[in-house]
Amino acid sequence: MPLVTPFETSFGKIASRDCIIIQAEAEGEQGFGECVADRDPGYGYETTQTAWHILSDFIIPAVLGKSIESASKYQELVTGVRGHLMAKAGLEMAIWDLQGKLQEKPLSKLLGGNKKAVKVGVSIGIQKDQNELIKVIDNYIQAGYSRVKLKIKPGRDIDDAKLARKVFPDLQLQVDANSAYTLDSAQSLLPLDELNLLMIEQPLYEDDLWDHHKLQEQFKTPICLDESILSTRHARYAVEMGSCKVINIKAGRVGGLSEAVNIHDFCLKHGVPNWCGGMLETGIGRASNLALATLDNFIFPGDISATHRYYTEDITSELFELNPDSTINVPQGNGLGVTINTDRLLKYSKTKVVHET
Repeated sequence: MPLVTPFETSFGKIASRDCIIIQAEAEGEQGFGECVADRDPGYGYETTQTAWHILSDFIIPAVLGKSIESASKYQELVTGVRGHLMAKAGLEMAIWDLQGKLQEKPLSKLLGGNKKAVKVGVSIGIQKDQNELIKVIDNYIQAGYSRVKLKIKPGRDIDDAKLARKVFPDLQLQVDANSAYTLDSAQSLLPLDELNLLMIEQPLYEDDLWDHHKLQEQFKTPICLDESILSTRHARYAVEMGSCKVINIKAGRVGGLSEAVNIHDFCLKHGVPNWCGGMLETGIGRASNLALATLDNFIFPGDISATHRYYTEDITSELFELNPDSTINVPQGNGLGVTINTDRLLKYSKTKVVHET
């Protein structure tokens, strides 16, 4: 699916997104899920090709034709597959959608959330120059976003953030490095401490917890971990080490909504605030993120921007729009609460495979 504008991070630039949409059927209903792995192994090791392989050859055969009591019980059937959390999460989302439809409940209620709308912000990729950066930030502020996240990398970090803060002194502002620094090179980020940022996200290696603990000791600004947190166990490690003060929860990154809720509950108990990250999802994944973000400990605005932030047209009939107070309404229909626009799904489809009992 083509993006409205190219999106650049510390690990690369993309103009379109590949994704896997999963349709599951049970008891006369259909549920839909989205695997958030992308074409390239930049954010993580999983790609659409690896996820397709793992889903087709291992995960789907493990559940096809089986009786599954609930979406959370699905994980017990796929414990034989080590890792490949995005692949697992994609099918789990479809099962959650099915469960909601069969029980006639919206996903947010199944997960334990109560909010009808959630706070959202916008993530801005690295721009060609600072003039363009300020223009893009201003456009999003004018559109109604109250929180902005800047992608940074060495050479495009301190000066960009300083200028953004100077031009927009009252803006809720944070930065995201996507693992672009080492413990040594991250010393260059210390001036960020003077900019009143909400947080600095994932400055060090994607699998690191220990060095983040050392770095957090040097900053008053909260460090937020994203890529490093793959489970509730990792969240516990991070909290016990003091590796961060905020945890970004992405259901796809941690293997599904069930584990995402577990991490949320752990963080709530230990006073570590959360927010919901995004992976340029279609309306399917966006609806799931909104439902997850209704839980109590999602304190900070999530990267769940309006549909038109990323796509001119989507594969769901429902398009998510930004409210004047920088929130987006949570779907209230059963399951994910969205319907598939079949024509658009076919328009963008590259490959389709059917697995039957």
